[in-house]
Amino acid sequence: MKRELSILIPVYNADCREQVKALSRQAEVVPGLRYEIIVADDGSPDQRCVELCREVEHWFHCRFIDLGVNIGRAAIRNFLASQAHYEWLLFMDAEMVVDSGRFLMNYFEIDFTDVAYGGYYVGKGERSNLRFLYEKDCEPQHLATERRKRPFRHFHTSNFMVRKGIMLGHPFDERFRQYGYEDVLWGKQLRQAGVTVVHPDNPVGFCTFESNERFVAKTEESLRTLSLFYSDLRGYSKMIAFVESIHLAPVRWGIRLWHFIFGALERRILCSSHPDLRVFKLYKLGYFMTINNNQ
Repeated sequence: MKRELSILIPVYNADCREQVKALSRQAEVVPGLRYEIIVADDGSPDQRCVELCREVEHWFHCRFIDLGVNIGRAAIRNFLASQAHYEWLLFMDAEMVVDSGRFLMNYFEIDFTDVAYGGYYVGKGERSNLRFLYEKDCEPQHLATERRKRPFRHFHTSNFMVRKGIMLGHPFDERFRQYGYEDVLWGKQLRQAGVTVVHPDNPVGFCTFESNERFVAKTEESLRTLSLFYSDLRGYSKMIAFVESIHLAPVRWGIRLWHFIFGALERRILCSSHPDLRVFKLYKLGYFMTINNNQ
């Protein structure tokens, strides 16, 4: 059994205290485990969240680091790995819900040597929330049986364990400073390096959903990231694959024209209390094809 574990939680405008409490309780009862929990705030503008998370530095085996500036989703994870003392690292996104009493033990009982991604499930939400609708629609893809079919393409940073040497030898690409796709490229890099990724059924709960306006803005940001790293992500993005399947120039031109005429209306619908996933898919395609200069 693995006997050393650093639990690493990057935080941005979130309260991770309940998450840390749950992980700490489980770590305390794992026989012979040496562990630490490190929470690092990545320059959150909401100081209330920073101060709430700072409370964990007074808890047993816990450390809080306030970076003061935002260094990005890739760099914050590399930084946390550099701060870890132990051989195995468990990365979790902030505010993930740990409701399985055997969550940590499940990881320790899995036979793997490099990386294990446990996945996540979608908690309860409102039909008026676009992020909730989107995550519920995608939820079947997060099942372990589906993830195992393409282990390097179905990887997310929400909940994974990795050997420290692997993480330090293959860090996240710090060119990815904006939202989106740093985990996708990391999966590609692991495959190229011959690192194995296993997919146990050991999910945490994704139960906190941002506002529609915020989710649309984050989606736009991720599509800009996808366009910027187009060549790096080719073969690992459904959006790129779909766009490249459109061979007729009039069709591409028509999609861009549609977005020019109706994009603002689609965005208002998505930010309203009655969002629609079909409109969301249309908006994403039009937005990406409008900003993308690779085609």
